[in-house]
Amino acid sequence: MSEKEGRALKRSIKRDEKIQRKYEKVSTGGKFKQWRNKRPFWGATLLLLAGLMILYIPLHLYEIAFIPGSFVFVGFIFGGLLLIIGVLAYIYPAFSTVFGVIGIFLSVLSIMGALGGFIVGTIFGIVAGALLIGWELQEVKPNQDSVDHRGDKKKPFVKDQEANIA
Repeated sequence: MSEKEGRALKRSIKRDEKIQRKYEKVSTGGKFKQWRNKRPFWGATLLLLAGLMILYIPLHLYEIAFIPGSFVFVGFIFGGLLLIIGVLAYIYPAFSTVFGVIGIFLSVLSIMGALGGFIVGTIFGIVAGALLIGWELQEVKPNQDSVDHRGDKKKPFVKDQEANIA
């Protein structure tokens, strides 16, 4: 085995150990931790926060929102859609890529109607969209010799959409 193959094998072993530690933390954690691990949690949370920040300006300008020629009502639409997409990202994690693209699109367009939540909402929306796009389901297999505190073999924790439907 060459030195290059040896380094690649060490990296692979190190990555597997890291995934195994994560599996053990999640499998011994509470129900919320397991639920959070099956969803694009941080992307959806930041998208909700971006929607609230983008809605902040139109809510304070609601007196002039429906005057002809005003774009403030667009801030209501974009901020509301970002909130809805953030909630849908929690409910339907399989569509996180689509929600991420739409979230980035709406966040950038919100600059026109709501000043992008003082630009901070736009930045949060772009980061949240990137997190939603980058999130994917992974299957984590435990070691064969792992035993829980009762002496039973641990069941594998599967991070896969089809396997979690019961």
